Amino acid sequence: MASKLSKVNLNDYKPLREVIFDTLREAIIMGELKPGERLMEVQLAEKMGVSRTPVREAIRKLELEGFVTMVPRRGVQVADLSMKDIIDVLEIRASLDSLATSLAAERITNDELKDLKHVNNQFTNYVEKENLQNSIKKDVEFHELIYRCSRNEKLLQITNNLREQVHRFRVIYMKDLSAHKGLVAEHCEILEAIEARDPERAGMLARKHIENQEQAILNSIHKNNL
Repeated sequence: MASKLSKVNLNDYKPLREVIFDTLREAIIMGELKPGERLMEVQLAEKMGVSRTPVREAIRKLELEGFVTMVPRRGVQVADLSMKDIIDVLEIRASLDSLATSLAAERITNDELKDLKHVNNQFTNYVEKENLQNSIKKDVEFHELIYRCSRNEKLLQITNNLREQVHRFRVIYMKDLSAHKGLVAEHCEILEAIEARDPERAGMLARKHIENQEQAILNSIHKNNL
């Protein structure tokens, strides 16, 4: 069982099962609970200082969202990241990001553009400091701000359904420090196209950005499986 799991905050305003769900999901996304690792209710309950019931409820929700799977004769384990899952999700995300970025180039306000530049500067600074946690946070913020600037609520709803799966993939490629220089350059190119109000170029760059991430993730998984 992952050593970083600890007792949960019982004073949290959320229902206990939600606190446990969030804790376990974050551990899976950050790679502290690895694909194929078994999740046993008794051990988790003891480690987190809670009863088995909210742990069981949290695991059920994790299963519904695809983070864990029930395996005959083995019980519950962290779901594997198959090549097909990654390709399927990122093919969709490439198209959605392309559309959102294209719309943002047409609809972004001057104040929003300032915010986007600020977030990108923060992302660049954290990358240079090799601060993984905050680099990931600002990468998420950069792309979410672009989606909001698209002014398309349906587009936001669709991408929210992919949010956690994409975040799990994001951690894989962000852990590769050699890829960070390219990520910074791609963000800057996207930002420049949005600032130039060039929807065609902005959309093309956004699609290429996701396609490059897909290839980096597949290469990383292939390398680790050798």
